[in-house]
Amino acid sequence: MFKRSFTTENGRVAKSKLTKKSFPEHVKRKMQDSLSSPKSPQGESQLNSPIITMVVGRDQRLFAAHEDVLCRSPFFVTYLKGQFLDGNAKQVELPDEEPEILSCVLEFLYKGDYYPRLLHDKRRNTWDLENNQDLKSGGRGNSESTIFILNACGEVLRDTVVYCAADKYGLDDLKKLALRKQGLQSGVQVDVILRSARYAYDHTPDTESRLRAHYLALIIRSRKTFKRSGTMQMEMEKGGKLFFDLFVAMCNHIDDIVEIR
Repeated sequence: MFKRSFTTENGRVAKSKLTKKSFPEHVKRKMQDSLSSPKSPQGESQLNSPIITMVVGRDQRLFAAHEDVLCRSPFFVTYLKGQFLDGNAKQVELPDEEPEILSCVLEFLYKGDYYPRLLHDKRRNTWDLENNQDLKSGGRGNSESTIFILNACGEVLRDTVVYCAADKYGLDDLKKLALRKQGLQSGVQVDVILRSARYAYDHTPDTESRLRAHYLALIIRSRKTFKRSGTMQMEMEKGGKLFFDLFVAMCNHIDDIVEIR
């Protein structure tokens, strides 16, 4: 029923260096243990690749990862292409990235998932996110579904930010995973949904059709709530492509209902 409402056509619904630091042996061993884990999708050959330093965010937090692991991403392949080991370790600077989000990306590259993990109930054939009850099976308890983004002036759904990062780094499987996890979230406030939708529009190209369509469908399904929302009214008064796409999608949705009847 929603298929036609959310297709895209022509972009519319139918946009200071740090000094070299060495890493302790226990940090390197921890990364190697992650790679050699049975759950890891990586091969043993990647254990011997060089360690890449990453300087992340406004606070210039340091991360480290194996080069061959990072190079699963086309973004890092291009970034590292012109760098050589001439006595100095290769370094990647990501001043606009959120450290918490890069941590999710690295966890996915090493283990094929990021916290909270996606769990499959074989008996019911359903998917869910790990929570406090999963501590016995190795879980870490509940995780906040949002992250504060300074440029967005508030809380944004974390899986939306992960999705946009995955789009930037060329990791399509991570995009699918983040979108699936976001679909399992419930009880999200209207202002967080709208702020997250704007973030998605600001950090994806106009050809993007999955995350944007997710938000359009979510607003249409919850239209009674959004119709009563003062936040929705203020956001619509600001305008932007998000709300034009929403208008088009709702028109198509009504047309679909009329045709079915």
